[in-house]
Order: sequence, then structure tokens, then C-alpha cells
Amino acid sequence: MADIRFLLGSEPQVLADIDPCMTLLDYLRLEAGLVGTKEGCNEGDCGACTVVRVRPVDGALRYEAINSCIQFIGALHGCQILTVEHLTSEFPGGPDRALHPVQQALVDCHGSQCGFCTPGVVMSIYAAHRQGGDVNIDDCLAGNLCRCTGYAPIVRAAEQALREPPDVPDAATLQTLQSYGHDETVFLGGFHAPATLDDLAALIEAHPDAVILAGATDVGLWVTKQMRRLETVIYLGRVAELARIHEGPDGIEIGAGASYSDAMAAIAAPYPDFGEVIRRLGSVQIRNVGTIGGNLANGSPIGDASPCLIAAGASLHLRCGPARRSLAVEEFFIDYGKQDRRPGEFVEGITLPYPKDGAWFRAYKISKRFDQDISAVLGAFNLSHENGVITEARIAFGGMAATPRRARLVEAALIGEPWNETTVARAMAAMAEDFAPIDDLRASAAYRSRVAQNLLMRLYIETSEPAQETRLVGA
Repeated sequence: MADIRFLLGSEPQVLADIDPCMTLLDYLRLEAGLVGTKEGCNEGDCGACTVVRVRPVDGALRYEAINSCIQFIGALHGCQILTVEHLTSEFPGGPDRALHPVQQALVDCHGSQCGFCTPGVVMSIYAAHRQGGDVNIDDCLAGNLCRCTGYAPIVRAAEQALREPPDVPDAATLQTLQSYGHDETVFLGGFHAPATLDDLAALIEAHPDAVILAGATDVGLWVTKQMRRLETVIYLGRVAELARIHEGPDGIEIGAGASYSDAMAAIAAPYPDFGEVIRRLGSVQIRNVGTIGGNLANGSPIGDASPCLIAAGASLHLRCGPARRSLAVEEFFIDYGKQDRRPGEFVEGITLPYPKDGAWFRAYKISKRFDQDISAVLGAFNLSHENGVITEARIAFGGMAATPRRARLVEAALIGEPWNETTVARAMAAMAEDFAPIDDLRASAAYRSRVAQNLLMRLYIETSEPAQETRLVGA
């Protein structure tokens, strides 16, 4: 299929003569003339560009807030895009252009000052309202920055809007989106969007130097900030097999294309702290498109998921053509920017084993802001114990080395020893031999070293003296 098909509001779009790596934001403003959506940071941080992506999932429509500034138009085949204009002109205002209840709530509660952020705020609340279910308003709005500091009235507007019943399901839209060739490979210039796992494997094997695109939360910045021209792109977001999440008897199997939002509940059930780390990863807009597989394949030393997966003993599954292999997640990272991924090979999935009975699993993210900030240090701890003695230990850190890495000497200092302050102090001292962190804009080397040591003490306090809980419950 040599074109891209999606709905913009209720209007079908068929694009054959367009750069598939044009961002959705540029398409909306420059091609479609829908200028309500704003450009702020152009890197998925401020939320002024937020729109709602609608896609069919398991026979129903799913409404998701996304950052249009880093989403490529080629990745939207088979979706519907809603902007702030569509809420008044189509859903449900009609000719009188009555405001949608979400928009009216912002008016009633004086939730708009300069107005620049307002369209994105409206669309974030609208996505939560339309999707239904329990909504944490702080999480819903964490990806929308208001430079006028109007957060209190915005929150009151969200509370008012979310009390309104959701709009009725749109059967006609579902039928239209389901008809958009979901079993065919889309290709436009050098942009390929296969629909099956076998087609994906064949394409990547044939184009080993291609950019493999998942959520575009990093690759999008190559275009918007670095002004790079991407010659060959292979998008894996249409491969249903890669979006699969299966809770089996031995662990959770997570496809490389599963978003953080899709995987969070399954992960948080056995690993509550891992779930909290995901909750603080980016924003709703980022988690709706970003993938755990993409985070691993990117190989960032400060990727939040990697230390948690390493501490949990997760394994990574790779594929090249028909050949498959698996390895422990920590073995995948070789050096800064270098992973054990051969030409033509791609990440197919992750297996996250369930924690052992009675084991302590804790993950602590240290950053300057609670929401939507990159970690200075992330420590993940997985300790098994019997009769007050540590029997197994898996400890991993992000931000402490050129790759996410286990603290092997710290583990050795704990295993076989009683769980007491003397043991912990000895293990804290071993941290300096495991890691030699660097100074950068997020933290100094000295700060990182001290924090990493103190996180081990925090774990000891939390597990041995529950009355001295160190975290803010429900924060």
C-alpha cells in the first residue's frame, strides 16, 4: 500500500505525495490549517502540541493523548486524529459550535490565562474523559506545562469535566478505521510500516542500516532538533504480535511494541515499585507511544526501565530473519551507545519473571522533579532472604556508568551475610569499587555516589523498620 490513510476528525486523509517523516504537528499546522495545536518545546515535554490519537484495539476504540510534535505522519495509518478544533465542530457542537464539556469546564473554572497551553490541556483531559475509567488528574496533566502557573483552576476544570458522562461510542469511526488495510505493509518512499512480524523481520534483514521506529520519543528529536534526514525507516507500531502482553506461568511476556501505558498494569501487579517508576517515566503522552523494547534497544545509560529489568532478572529476545536468540538484559549492554544487536537483528520482546516469594524488590528514581524528568540515578534492588540472612541479591543502577549495570561487588558483600547495619555499611563502601560515575548537568559524580549508597540504606530502613517508611505514599 503506497499511501497513508487516517481520519482527521471525521475527514478521511489519503496521503501519497508527502514526507512520511513530517511530524504530525507540522502537518496539522502547515498542511491542514488546524493551528489550535501549538508548538512549544518541539521535543515532547511541554504538552502544548497534545492531540488525541484514536485506534481500534480489541474491537473498541482507544483514545490516547499524544505529543504531535514528535510523531511522524507515517506512523498514523489506520488511526483517527482529533484536535481541539474537532471538539467544537464535530464532537458534538455541530453548526452552533457549542463548547465540549471539557472546554466549557476550562471556561467555567478560569483555567486559561494566556491560552497557549490550553488546547493541549483540553485534549489531555478530553482523552481521559473519552476513555473513561478512574483518572488520576495529576498524572493526566503531568505532561502539560502552564507557564502562567494556572494549575489550580486547570485541576478544578478537570474535576468538573470528568464528572460528565463520556461521549457515546462512535461505531462508524470504528468501522472506518478497521477497514484501513491493517494486514498490508504500508510503504512510502523509504518509510516502511509492516503489518506482520515475518514482514518486519524480512524488511529489517534486507535493510540492516534502517532506523527502527517504535514510539519516536527519541527518534522524533533526531528530526525536530538535529534536523536529520531519515532515509530508510521501518516502523513496528502496526505489528500486532509485538504489542502482545501475556501473563504466563513463569513470567510476563512483553512484546517490543507494547507501550508503557499498555504494560504498566501487568508489571505493577507483581512489581509495584517498577510500576511507580513507569508512572514517573515521561508523561501520559510519552507513555502512550514509548515502548519498553525501544527503551532497551536505544541503550541509554539513564533509561528507567533497564535497571528494573536487570534487577528482576529479565531476559531479552532478539530476532534476525527467521533466527531467534535470547540473553539476559544486562548482557545486552556492551558500552555507551553499543549493544549486542547484530546487523539485521531487532528486539522482539522481553520476559519478566515473577518475583520470588518473600523477596524484596524496590526501585528508586532520583530526579530534580517528581514528574516528567530524566533520572540522575535510578537504583533497583531485588533481595531474597532467609532467617535474616541475604541469600540472593540482584542490584542494578542507571546513571552510574556508561550503561545500565549491576552492582556486583555490592551484591557479593550482601550474599550470605545477616541483614543488619554492619552488612549494609560494608556493602555501601563497595559501591565505590563498582561505579565511577561522571559529572554532568543532572548531577555531580560525588552526588551520584552518595545517593547510590544511601538508596541501599533506604532499602534497609524500609525492610527492617517499617515504621520509618521513607517514601511518600500516593505521591
